[in-house]
Amino acid sequence: MNKKPTITRDGDCIVVHIPMTFKRRGGRKEIIVPQGLEGKPSIKQTAQNAILVAVARAFRWKELVESGRVKNLAEIARANRVDGSYVSRILDLTLLAPDIIDAILDGKEPSGLSLAMLTKKQIPLVWEEQRQGFGF
Repeated sequence: MNKKPTITRDGDCIVVHIPMTFKRRGGRKEIIVPQGLEGKPSIKQTAQNAILVAVARAFRWKELVESGRVKNLAEIARANRVDGSYVSRILDLTLLAPDIIDAILDGKEPSGLSLAMLTKKQIPLVWEEQRQGFGF
């Protein structure tokens, strides 16, 4: 497949070919164009907001626990008006491999990856298992 945009003539018609792929993000499909094409990608296109917020919360909450500013996860849950099990599941995101976190921050996560998928079951501690399990 040609990876560069082309403009060709087909009789009386002009054919514009722009290579693109479709990526599932947060239950909807987005069009991903190849790098190097003009135009700025929108924030939505570069990364999923729900996953980004969750990863940021996870590392913030981890820092609060490690520094001793909060006594336990229940205190975080009360302060944020969320369930304690939610806090625990979000904190598990700090166990993700650094390259997976970087890919999420850069919006280069695999198609279909969602926060629900990341928090549905326990995250494997072995980074290679994470990469395989989440499609990286």
